[in-house]
Amino acid sequence: MFFISQKTRINDKIRAKEVMVIGDNGEQLGVMKLNDALDLASEKKLDLVEVAPNANPIVCKIMDYGKFKYDKEKKAKEAKKNQKVVVVKEIKFKSRIDKHDFDTKVSKISKFLEKEYKVKVSLMLFGRERMHSEIGINLLDQVAEIFADKAVVDKKYNEAQKFLMLSPKKQ
Repeated sequence: MFFISQKTRINDKIRAKEVMVIGDNGEQLGVMKLNDALDLASEKKLDLVEVAPNANPIVCKIMDYGKFKYDKEKKAKEAKKNQKVVVVKEIKFKSRIDKHDFDTKVSKISKFLEKEYKVKVSLMLFGRERMHSEIGINLLDQVAEIFADKAVVDKKYNEAQKFLMLSPKKQ
């Protein structure tokens, strides 16, 4: 949950002698003593809120702090609701894989793509298999060929790692 930082000072918590005051409708009221600014805010039955604590002099705004806090939390919740979490699943292949195991992993990949997950298809090479990595690369190319119409295929074949990134196509 989103909270306003504890550093936001309001009313009596402000520790400056002089402050630059911005009115409740946005106009600049100028630099004045803190007590005068607090009196002005209390006349309007609003709060004096520190907006720019690092400025010289400190900038404060006259506003309803409760409403300000509520609006800020509401915007944060709305932004969180609209964001989409990207899930990446990984499937590992060995270059010496049996036909049935290959088919099982391919079906698992298609299920992940249906759920709109990204899938990382990695190739694991052990010992002497590294000398003949083209066998494993052919395997990854087969997977890429199978999912060419269902997903966006991004191939990464370098010395250290060989893998595919499959992203579901947008309908």
